[in-house]
Amino acid sequence: MTNEEKNGQQEMLTPAQRVRNDWRALVEKVSYKAIVNNIPFLAYMALLCVLYISNSHRAIEIQRETNAQNKTLKELRWKYMDMKSQLLSIKTETQVIKNAEGIGLKPSLMPAYKITEKK
Repeated sequence: MTNEEKNGQQEMLTPAQRVRNDWRALVEKVSYKAIVNNIPFLAYMALLCVLYISNSHRAIEIQRETNAQNKTLKELRWKYMDMKSQLLSIKTETQVIKNAEGIGLKPSLMPAYKITEKK
């Protein structure tokens, strides 16, 4: 059949017959021969799917690891701030005096003075 004859027959077909013909054409395209001819493309697509899925899993794993490290960092920062504030409170004069009383030292009642040698 030539193209003109096919076009003439398609014009005479009812809409239901056209749909059936369209489905038949689609089934022929997805036939065994069509699949066999496209195996390299299908293998390439399967490889891309596997790579995409593995990349997604790796990204999720990295995100979880980053979140865990951020949580640890926050805890260490709070611990640092706590230790820093404790150190500042221990270094105050009143705390030093209290700690020194435990070993028997008392603050001097006289201010510090400088000893100089006369020549």
